[in-house]
Amino acid sequence: MQQVKLQEFSSRPDFWLKSIFLSVAVTSVLAFTGCASKPQINNPVRYANAPEYYTVRSGDTLSGIAARYGLNYISVAQMNDIAPPYRIYVNQSLRLKSSGAKRTTSTQAYNQSAAIQRQTVPLPKQTPTYVPPAPQTNAPSVNVAPAPTTLRWVKPSSGPVISGYNLANNVKGIRYGGNQGDPVFAAADGQVVYAADGLKEYGNLVLIKHIDGYITAYAHNSRMLVKSGDNVKAGQQIAEMGSSGASQTMLEFQIRSNGKPIDPSALLPSN
Repeated sequence: MQQVKLQEFSSRPDFWLKSIFLSVAVTSVLAFTGCASKPQINNPVRYANAPEYYTVRSGDTLSGIAARYGLNYISVAQMNDIAPPYRIYVNQSLRLKSSGAKRTTSTQAYNQSAAIQRQTVPLPKQTPTYVPPAPQTNAPSVNVAPAPTTLRWVKPSSGPVISGYNLANNVKGIRYGGNQGDPVFAAADGQVVYAADGLKEYGNLVLIKHIDGYITAYAHNSRMLVKSGDNVKAGQQIAEMGSSGASQTMLEFQIRSNGKPIDPSALLPSN
C-alpha cells in the first residue's frame, strides 16, 4: 500500500463513511498527477548536475528523476522515506543529495520546522472494508486535550465564527465566515505538507505540520499562496478565503494533535 508524507487526518469509522477522505480523493490525485510506477534501472549516459532538492512535476517517476542526474533510485527513495513501489506525487519535494545543509531561512520558522520529523501515513484501500462501530452509550464524547507546546498561536482569520468545534455535529474545528478573497493566515510556525484540491469535500486545502505533533488544516480556499515544502511563520498569509468544496464562503480550520482533532479555541488567542 502506498504511503504519503501526510499525518493521518482521521481514523474514525464515521469519517470513512462520511467523506471517504483519503480512500478516493487522494487516490484520484495520485492517478491524475502521474505517480511513479516500478522504477526502471537504465540510466542515461550524460547526467545533469543534481540539485539538493527537486520538486516533482506531472509525468515524473522516481527512476526517471534518478536517471536524469545519474543517481540510484533506491538511494533516493531511502533518503526520502519512500517505500516500494516507489510512488511519488506532483509538488512533492525530493532530497537528491545525502550531504549538505538543509534548506534554511533566517527566521524562527525554520528553527522550529527543523524539529519536525518526517511522518508517513498508510492510505486506505480504494474500497475500504466497513467495520461496524462499537455500540454507542449515553456517555458524552471526550475531547482530546492539547499537548504542551512552545508554539505561538494566532487566529487564522479575522472573520466571525459561524460554527464552533462540535464533534457531535461532525464539526472538527472552527468555521470562520467572510468574503471571497479574505486573507487566511498560518496559525503557527511550521512547514506546508499539502497544498492541493485532491480532497473534494475540503476544496483547496492547505495542511501545515508543526512541532510537538500538531497539524493544522485550512479548507475551502479560493486561492492558495504556498506550496508543499514551504516553511511558514505564524500570521503569514497562506491562502485566500473561498467556497471550494463548500456551499458558502468560509474557512474551515482544524487542529490535529497526534492525528486527533482538538478544539482550536483551547490554543488560539481569545481576542
